[in-house]
Amino acid sequence: MQITLIADDGTRHVLDASPGQSLMRAATQAGVEDIAADCGGCLSCATCHVYVDAAWFDRLPPVSADEASMLEMTAAERRPESRLSCEITLTEALDGLVVHLPETQY
Repeated sequence: MQITLIADDGTRHVLDASPGQSLMRAATQAGVEDIAADCGGCLSCATCHVYVDAAWFDRLPPVSADEASMLEMTAAERRPESRLSCEITLTEALDGLVVHLPETQY
């Protein structure tokens, strides 16, 4: 399956990912430096913040209370489409997912 991450400067990263993998893990394994993922996906930081493209946002499960709490700590502006990529588990239904990367994670 393919996922597209669009950096703040417009650079596009098209990743081949596997179902069951988190978006954060797919991005870090592909060397996308705009996702820091300091905690390694333990939901204890906000350095894997992304903006989910509007066409895809409603296809994701709702934000959990823990994720909402961590989203309060993002370095870049929190928006309605903000999510933590460690909390997005990739499924076949998300093949083609597009997310935008914030200007900074720190």
